[in-house]
Amino acid sequence: MRISILSIALAIVVNLVTVAIVTGFQHEVRNKITGFNAPLFISKKGTQQIFEGDAVLKNQKALNELSGIIGLKGISPVVFKPAMLQSSRFSDTVKLANGKDSLINRQDILGVVMKGVEMSYDWTFIKQHLVSGRTLNFQAKQEELVLSKRMADQLNYHLNDTISVYYVKNQPVLRKYKVVGIYQTGLEEYDQKLVFCRLPEVQKMNDFGIKTKIVIDDQLVNGKIVLKAAIEGKTKDLLYDWGSGPDIYGGFYLSYLTDTNFRLIVYQSDRQKGTQFPIDTSYLNVTCSAPFVSSTDLKKDESGALLKEPISLDSYQLSSASAVLNVTETEGLGTGKNFVSGFEVQINDWKDLKRVEEEIRSTIEMRPNENNELMQVSSILTTERDLFAWLSFLDYNVYIIIFLMLLIGVINVGSAMLVLIVVRTNLIGMLKAMGARDWSIRKLFLFQAAHLIGRGLLYGNLIGFSLCFIQVKFAVLKLDPLVYYLDKVPVEINPMSWFLVNLVTFVVCMISLIVPSYVVTKISPTKAIRFN
Repeated sequence: MRISILSIALAIVVNLVTVAIVTGFQHEVRNKITGFNAPLFISKKGTQQIFEGDAVLKNQKALNELSGIIGLKGISPVVFKPAMLQSSRFSDTVKLANGKDSLINRQDILGVVMKGVEMSYDWTFIKQHLVSGRTLNFQAKQEELVLSKRMADQLNYHLNDTISVYYVKNQPVLRKYKVVGIYQTGLEEYDQKLVFCRLPEVQKMNDFGIKTKIVIDDQLVNGKIVLKAAIEGKTKDLLYDWGSGPDIYGGFYLSYLTDTNFRLIVYQSDRQKGTQFPIDTSYLNVTCSAPFVSSTDLKKDESGALLKEPISLDSYQLSSASAVLNVTETEGLGTGKNFVSGFEVQINDWKDLKRVEEEIRSTIEMRPNENNELMQVSSILTTERDLFAWLSFLDYNVYIIIFLMLLIGVINVGSAMLVLIVVRTNLIGMLKAMGARDWSIRKLFLFQAAHLIGRGLLYGNLIGFSLCFIQVKFAVLKLDPLVYYLDKVPVEINPMSWFLVNLVTFVVCMISLIVPSYVVTKISPTKAIRFN
C-alpha cells in the first residue's frame, strides 16, 4: 500500500513540476520576445523583416478605425536603423598564450539596431528588466538612449556616460547620446543588438521620404558652374522654386561665384488634382575672399573635377589663383518625419492574438492608404517562427512525461488492488455466501483504491507545490541564458493546469482499476471459505 501511495505521489510531483516548468518557460520566453517586438506588426506590403522594411506614412486614417477592436491594447509607431556603437579608449587585461596577463588599450565597435519610439511606447517590459537608470525622457534636450548590460560591458560604458553612435549613410554620421538606462533580459538575441532612443532622431538618420540639398556639381559644363538640386528619395512629380516660383528645372548655370545665399523650395505636384504643395527647403551659402571668382579660374584635380577640400561634414572649400570660397550646404528637413518603419500592436491577452490579427487584416489589407500603398499585418508567430516552433515542441515532451508517469502509477495501483483482493479472499467468499453482488464487492475495493489514490495525490501536491515555491522564491536551479534565453528555471503555478493534472491522474487510475476488480467475480465462495 505504501509503495502504491508513493508511486502516485511521485507521478503527480513529476507531472505537476513538469507542467509548471514548461508552462513557465514558454510564457517567460514568449513575454521576452513580445517585450522587444509586439505580438502584431503593421508594415508596408512585401516586408519580410521588420528591421529592414520600407517606410510607411505615420499618419494613416485606417489606423484610427482599429481602436474599436476588442482586445487591442495600443498601437505605437516605431523606426529602425542600423548603427555602430563606438567605445572610448580604455585599458583592459588579456591573458597571453603563456598564461601571463597583459595590459592593453582598447577601443571597440559594435553593430546594433536603433529602435526609435514615441512617448506612447509601452515600457512595461523594459522597466521590469532595468539594471540601472530609467527609460527615455522625451522632454530632455540632450539625446538619450537605453542599451543592454551586455553592450555596456563590452564597450565599457556606464550610466550617464556619453556614447558615440555612427549611422550608416552615404557618409557615416556621428551622433552623441547620453546613456540613461541599462537593461538585462537574458534574451541574448536581442540584448546584443537592440538600442532604444527617441523616434524623431532615428527618422532623421533614415532615408525615408524626400530630402533635398543644393550642390555644386563636380564638373563644369561649357565652362560654367552647375548648381543643382540633389534629391534623396522619389523624384517623380517634383517642382523646383529657385526664387521665381515652382518650375520643372532642377538646376541652372553660373558663370561666376560671389558672396551668395541660394534657397531651393521643392514642391510635390498632383497632376490629377492639379495641386502642388511645398515639401522641403534647403540652402547653399557661398562666401568669397574676393568680389567674385570666374568658373574657369577654379582649381581642378587630375580628373578635371572641381577640387573640393572638406572643412566639416556639410562644408568645403573651393579655390582659385586669386580667391578662396567657403561653401556650406544646409540640407532640408525633408519629409522623413512623416514616415516610420511600421506600427507595433499590443494586445490585452495572448489568447486574442489570432482574432485581433484577423480583424486588423480585414480592416487595412487590400486597401491603399493615402500614399497609394498596401499594408500588411505580421504576427510574431510568423516573424519568430523558429523560436515559437521550438516552444511548441516542448508540449510533446510534457505529454510523454505525463503518459509515462501515469503508466507507472496505474501499474502500481493495479498491483495494490490485486494484493488487496488476494488478502481479502476469505472476506469476499463470506460476503458472496451472504448474498452480496459482485459489483457491490468490487465497489468496496474501488473505494479503497480511491482512498489510496487520494492520499498519493495529497502528498504529491504538497511536495510539488513546495518544490515550485522554493524555485520561485530562491531560484535554486539556474540556466545558461546563452542556450535557454533565461538565467533560471521558470515556474508558473496555474491553478487550472494543476486541477486538470490531478483530475486526469485520478480518473485514469480509477478507470484502469475496473479491470483488476474483475478478479472478484472469479472468486468462488466455497473455495474461498475452504481456503481459509
